Amino acid sequence: MANIKDIAKMAGVSVTTVSRVLNDYPYVSAEKAEAVRQAMEKCNYQRNINAVHLSKGRTFLIGVVVPFSNHPYFGLLIEGIANAALNNNYKLVLIQTNYEEEKEVEALTMLKDKQIDALIICSRICDWGIIKEFIEYGPIVLCEDAREKNVSCTFVDHYKSFSSALHYLYGKGHSRIGYCIGRQSGTNSEQRSAAYTRFLEENSLSFNPDFIFSGCFNFEDGEKIVTDLMRMKERPTALLVTSDQVAAGILTCCKEHGIFIPEDLAIMGFDNQPISKVMHITTLEIPLVEVGRKLFYQAMDGERVSHEEIAVKFIERETV
Repeated sequence: MANIKDIAKMAGVSVTTVSRVLNDYPYVSAEKAEAVRQAMEKCNYQRNINAVHLSKGRTFLIGVVVPFSNHPYFGLLIEGIANAALNNNYKLVLIQTNYEEEKEVEALTMLKDKQIDALIICSRICDWGIIKEFIEYGPIVLCEDAREKNVSCTFVDHYKSFSSALHYLYGKGHSRIGYCIGRQSGTNSEQRSAAYTRFLEENSLSFNPDFIFSGCFNFEDGEKIVTDLMRMKERPTALLVTSDQVAAGILTCCKEHGIFIPEDLAIMGFDNQPISKVMHITTLEIPLVEVGRKLFYQAMDGERVSHEEIAVKFIERETV
């Protein structure tokens, strides 16, 4: 296989001239450029793109870590990131972790090995101590509240938004309020738990662990929640659900079991996914595509650490 020296010899030019033609540099005569192109075509020369990226110090690849690629929440984040990447001639390397720590470490190692220029972690599983070990190797951007860390982030203040939602439901006359989350660990879940505990204390309400449902990610998980509700002697009268998909599953299953919404159970979702509009679910809107776009530009601005808070807004429909 021909190399750059072979091309230079065949074209009768210097290696530097061949390099300039390959990288579209100016100051190469049309005659010499054509000679180089003919020599490349004759020997079917293909550039080593890895070597080109190494010489430029960039791969034009951004790593994006998601726990699941088939969940609408992460799909919208990826849409925002991908659109911004397309507009800036970058490509994405999608890493699905299923919340397995070793998979996330593999993604961090890709940054260390210069296989990607930056890493966006849409939902983190590794402890902060592990993330901290990789900061020196390139930009790491988190989709969580990391204002006290030296990494960039775009985030929703889940303590504040959760508190607002709880007080909203309380103002509707509900004192037995439960909530549904995906996982119990992580910054977002910790903020929600803290907001819930504070809400109960402020209103002198008792804590019932049965009112907290975890492992809720998809539409099908709504059936599991309703099954649990049916077994309870004392049920919550309202549920704050951190996924519109799960909220839709709960609503559908409640209808099948004769639980009336919102008379027997008020439901409030999160994200304002299309399914919440179709099923008339009250929800808190998070502009996820815009969040994804901001995450990308923070990854590009690797020299500066920035923290951007995204506001949520109530979308009131028929379920509360």
